[in-house]
Amino acid sequence: MKKILIVVDYQNDFVIGSLGFPNAVCLEDEIAEKIVEYRKTGGEVAFTFDTHEENYMSTQEGRKLPVPHCLRGTPGWELYGKIAALRNDSDLCFEKKTFGSFQLAEYLSQNQYDRVELVGLVSNICVLSNAVLAKAALPEAEIMVDSRCTDSADADINRQALNVMRGLQITVAD
Repeated sequence: MKKILIVVDYQNDFVIGSLGFPNAVCLEDEIAEKIVEYRKTGGEVAFTFDTHEENYMSTQEGRKLPVPHCLRGTPGWELYGKIAALRNDSDLCFEKKTFGSFQLAEYLSQNQYDRVELVGLVSNICVLSNAVLAKAALPEAEIMVDSRCTDSADADINRQALNVMRGLQITVAD
């Protein structure tokens, strides 16, 4: 079985920075275990990086979410804690200027994975967006999200996002 784990935006600004929230820190060990497990079983690991430039506040996202975050080259843009230490130079990394990554979807489509698992932040925005793109790229693959490895600052919105993914035939593991 060809499988890949995608760690979505587990960056300092989403964990402990300008958009951080307490439950984000609690995901670290579970995500780290997933990375180790995938490496042991021959799966690939990839990372997405929410990536903004100095002009963030003049972008549509900046006007709707006026909190500068994940500015390229800043400490907030870097991966958080153990996850940063587990990233290898050979891992694929996808910088994205918005919620979903077309580049990631194209890569998935070209590589025909049987399983794509997504973990990381934030469940109702970037995890959801990239899960939908993965489902579009690989409609016959199992697209999964582990609910123990994703969250939102708002517990109700997190539950809603997980339910929306279930409705889109994305497997949500509990």
